[in-house]
Amino acid sequence: MAHSHNHGHHHHHAHGDDQTEGRLWISIFLNLIITLAEFIGGFISGSLALLSDALHNLNDTTSLGISLFARKVSKKEANKEKTFGYKRAEIIGAFINLITLVIIALFLIKEGIERFYNPQPIDGLVMFVVAIIGLLGNVITAVLLYRSSKENINIRSAYVHIMSDALSSVGVIVAGWLILKYELFIVDTILTLIIAGYILWQSYYMLRKTIDILMESTPNEIQLEEVTLAMQEVTGVLDIHHLHVWRLDESNILLESHVVIDESDMANMETIKSSLKELLNNGFNIQHSTLEFEFEPCGEKVKSPCL
Repeated sequence: MAHSHNHGHHHHHAHGDDQTEGRLWISIFLNLIITLAEFIGGFISGSLALLSDALHNLNDTTSLGISLFARKVSKKEANKEKTFGYKRAEIIGAFINLITLVIIALFLIKEGIERFYNPQPIDGLVMFVVAIIGLLGNVITAVLLYRSSKENINIRSAYVHIMSDALSSVGVIVAGWLILKYELFIVDTILTLIIAGYILWQSYYMLRKTIDILMESTPNEIQLEEVTLAMQEVTGVLDIHHLHVWRLDESNILLESHVVIDESDMANMETIKSSLKELLNNGFNIQHSTLEFEFEPCGEKVKSPCL
């Protein structure tokens, strides 16, 4: 039986996609400049908070690079090897990105604790000026990515990086001023630990979501009992079992299920199937469903196990 899938709806997003990619390129360039400035400033001033901000920024740049690469890969059409296409590429990109961020945060905590017991003199003026440059770059990047971040987990992970970096830049500006005015070098260490703690907190929630998708967990908004009851209410359906619902990526939900109908309803199988697919699409936003029809529940006879 031939199946024809209409992919026409993708073309409406072409302009928006090009715009997002253009903005990602500008963001990568801006972040590279900020990272370089903060690394140099961090070494000259001796500020661990500035260096930690630079590390965080370097990770932002990497995250934007992964976002851009993943976007391009995820647009590739499905083929014989990748029958669902490359949509998971963006999820894998976000996952790698978040893991890297956690490693960096743990490194910053270790460095901050060491600096706590062994304080170093810091040049507050260099720290202050470089942090202002960093903040300006972060704000411009955040504005560029804001709209796309609402629709895409990978762009959102990059956006969260940028926002947390803008926040840490504000902290570094305040710390630089305190060091410049009162020589409160301990502020640098405290700020480093706050930045790292914030990174860990943000990463934890986003990692949970990406792992759920990669582990093919039932989406949060889907209640299996509710889906089963709704499907059983369709005329001609006697029983629903072997039900699985999972996400392919952030926007596509898939379902497979066994459907028991009466043998006398064999002629109405296509009508029942259409009704079920319409219900799943309109009621639960499940765009792709695979339904296996049976005249008696599988597993009730040895010759017909549930597979």
